[in-house]
Amino acid sequence: MNFQKYLDLAIAFIEINAVNVIVAFLILIIGFWLVKKVVKITKKVMSKSGVDETLQKFLGNLLGWGLKILIFITAISQVGVETTSFIAILGAAGLAVGLALQGALANFAGGALIMIFKPFKVGDLIEAQGEIGTVKEIQIFVTKLISPGNKLVIVPNGILSNGNIKNYTELGMLRVDLIFGVSYDADIKKTKEVLLNVMLNNSKVLKDPAPSVNVSELADSSVNFAVRPWATPENYWSVYFGIIEECKYALDRAGIEIPYPHQVEIRK
Repeated sequence: MNFQKYLDLAIAFIEINAVNVIVAFLILIIGFWLVKKVVKITKKVMSKSGVDETLQKFLGNLLGWGLKILIFITAISQVGVETTSFIAILGAAGLAVGLALQGALANFAGGALIMIFKPFKVGDLIEAQGEIGTVKEIQIFVTKLISPGNKLVIVPNGILSNGNIKNYTELGMLRVDLIFGVSYDADIKKTKEVLLNVMLNNSKVLKDPAPSVNVSELADSSVNFAVRPWATPENYWSVYFGIIEECKYALDRAGIEIPYPHQVEIRK
């Protein structure tokens, strides 16, 4: 009995609002078709602009669902459904979800900024938030790094995009900063020649910019030299450790002393 009553009411509603119902269906059908086209065009524009593929998909889906909700509200209002309360409920739900997920939203916004402005890319060696590593993957919420010790480091994109980022790969070369201390009895000119020759004879040290050796400090027990070779990011550590070892051998061969603390035994 109740079913027949509701059926009669539905038929009566359709008879009275037949035109509006047809218009509503047309709005839905045409609207959803247009949304599909708009999303497709938007993705093409983002692709030509170099926007990351992950961000393209996310923003495309976000745009698609937003437009579909708008079309749905327009369609039901066409048949006389009061949409004010419906919109208010959606707004309140959106606010509640936004407050609950504010950390996730901040990470999403940070990921979007990283993918748009590209301060680094996969394969770059970076330092950020006290971590250093090679970028393994840039996701919408986090960025994954591989540390020099082969550890996986996951950094939230929110704090990553708001902090300082050092990109060691972007410019294609790095300066290696080394300090060597020699005895005050050593000849400065000869010491500089020995240290410079070590760098010039190392195949992994770049010739442009040229390596340099300069007196950096007259310390308490040594004359300190700033040794500055340049290397590509992938050869940084090879140059760092290799130059230290080769300079020690070269200074020993040249008879140039590297001061170190001596223990003197006093006998009574």
